[in-house]
Amino acid sequence: MFVTALWLALGSVAAQAERLDPAAPSHIRASLVAERPAAPGETIQLAVLMQPAANWHGYWSNPGDAGLPLLLDWTLPKGAKAGDMRFPVPQTLLIAGLMNHVYEHDFAVLVPFTLPADAKPGQTLALSAKAQWLACTTTICVPEEATLTGSVVVGSGAADPRFEGWRAALPAPLDRAGVFSATPQGLRLAIPFPASAKLDQPHFFIDGQGVIDYAAPQVFTRQGDWLLVDLARPKGQGAEQATRLSGVLALGKAAGGIALTARAGPLPAGADGGAATGAFSLVTLALAVLGALAGGLVLNVMPCVFPILSLKALALARGNSEHARTEGLAYTAGVVLACLALGGAMLALRAAGEQVGWAFQLQDPGVVALLLLLAVAITANFAGLYELPGLSLEGGAPGKHGAWGSFGTGLLAAFVATPCTGPFMAAAVGAALVLPTWAALAVFAALGFGLALPFLLIGFVPALRKLLPRPGGWMNTFRRAMAVPMGLTVLALAWLAWRLGGPGYAALVLALAALLVLTLMLAGRGQSVGKPVARLVVPAVVVLAAVGLGIAPRLVSADHGGEASVIGAQPFSEAALAKARAAGKPVFAYFTADWCLTCKVNEGVAIETDATRDAFRKAGVVVLVGDWTRRDAAISRFLTTQGAGGVPLYLWYPAHGEAQKLQQVLTPDTLTALVKH
Repeated sequence: MFVTALWLALGSVAAQAERLDPAAPSHIRASLVAERPAAPGETIQLAVLMQPAANWHGYWSNPGDAGLPLLLDWTLPKGAKAGDMRFPVPQTLLIAGLMNHVYEHDFAVLVPFTLPADAKPGQTLALSAKAQWLACTTTICVPEEATLTGSVVVGSGAADPRFEGWRAALPAPLDRAGVFSATPQGLRLAIPFPASAKLDQPHFFIDGQGVIDYAAPQVFTRQGDWLLVDLARPKGQGAEQATRLSGVLALGKAAGGIALTARAGPLPAGADGGAATGAFSLVTLALAVLGALAGGLVLNVMPCVFPILSLKALALARGNSEHARTEGLAYTAGVVLACLALGGAMLALRAAGEQVGWAFQLQDPGVVALLLLLAVAITANFAGLYELPGLSLEGGAPGKHGAWGSFGTGLLAAFVATPCTGPFMAAAVGAALVLPTWAALAVFAALGFGLALPFLLIGFVPALRKLLPRPGGWMNTFRRAMAVPMGLTVLALAWLAWRLGGPGYAALVLALAALLVLTLMLAGRGQSVGKPVARLVVPAVVVLAAVGLGIAPRLVSADHGGEASVIGAQPFSEAALAKARAAGKPVFAYFTADWCLTCKVNEGVAIETDATRDAFRKAGVVVLVGDWTRRDAAISRFLTTQGAGGVPLYLWYPAHGEAQKLQQVLTPDTLTALVKH
């Protein structure tokens, strides 16, 4: 290091005079001590005891911005081995903006020593080591050296009592690895650390050089049983791209320290939200709210929402304009409440340690069964088999449950419209996962407001209602036509049931759907002659829903075989990604789910195509796919670290370069263009 060389040059004059006098005292006295006698082949500890003079200090294995560590060159008996040096927990010493990792007191560096297997009992083994170190004050440094000698007796005997204290000064090894991830400012390190453990003025001493700015303040936060450390990158230079790091966490005062290793990867559950809380800003919240609002608007064109919106809009045009505002507000309240409930449930589950993301409900077989039954009921209503308040073309005339029907329709529309993230929405939901709870709920409310906005505008702007076609007999035909996209939604959910739970589960859900259609047909016949049907129909529907929600999931198959991939995609894992990156290969990683409409369209248009396969093969691209159809904690964690609250997510890793996040709507040329030179 430049600073170290400068210090050595400045101290060379003083050092030269002392070296001319062999009897000159060292500023740090060094000696070699053996723990105890030992048997042949046994491993004991040696201690290099360093005793600085007043106002002088020595250095840790990584000295920091300036200094040099202790160096040992051993001369040992044949067959003997000396292991790596183990240093005690160091101290920080900041001088003129330079951070040093030092010892301003006596300290012992322990070295494992293994006796030769053929050593003879009673024999005395002579040991020596040429030692070099740097002794410094706050103004001068002096390089020093000495030949340290010692011996080990082959046999048995009492141990040196000082070793008990020297061992206690070593950092205790952590039995679990930490995780670190790059941030715009440097690194964020997550260390397993019990929430009940005390911590006073901690500091993380990193082993590697060129990875962090030693002198920059280290920001510590606690999130459950994780200790989060934000470390700044070195000034004026690019940080080393580390895949693993190690170091010592000093706990403060006389509490000792913890030796740990950490791997590069997504921050674990419970550590991501707390780590990002400090990054909150009003700008971040505003962008997330706008993205959610735009994403909610886009959801209105989905086949499971557009028919509902269309029927509600036509109902307003059919003689109920005086109730338009009431119905618009009621519908909006239902939509926003549903989005808040889904978002709040997701946040609560994440706070409890569950790895879930947006549309988590579609990873639950019971919820999928319930959604399929709801879609069947809506399709039957559009087909004219029965009348459902809120979806009737008669609308919300006085006494006909207009407001309550619109509120319920809003709940329903939001529930069936949120399986898949789309443009604008993905980034907004991803931001919500790392915002404070109140801000995250504001994002989900904005999503609901965007979904409800078209109907709300129709209710409050008479000019928009005038643009709607005039009421007439064609409306019943249009209503039945809307049963087609809703029927396609039913088919999609049936396919999802088969993919999610296997044939047995899907067969039971379809049987429940058939019974529901029969029940609703009977209800429709009763309604046509003016008979009250609710007392009979409601209990039957509740029973069918209960079976779908509680019993059908028990038939779910454990097997979830994926379809053959045209482009040869392999299952995603962080290890597979790291392996491919280490081999210098380009990687395309995509994250999908069978319930994600955008995902499936992109796969058919741009991913699973012959053109993409040929281009990727020619360029040697490794393709990894993360299937999120079923709940997967590892994929959920990775999505969160990428700022994505759901799927789809597309990442391109060049052979040499940083990851690129691709747009969510792919064209046929999007992927092939990545490998063209």
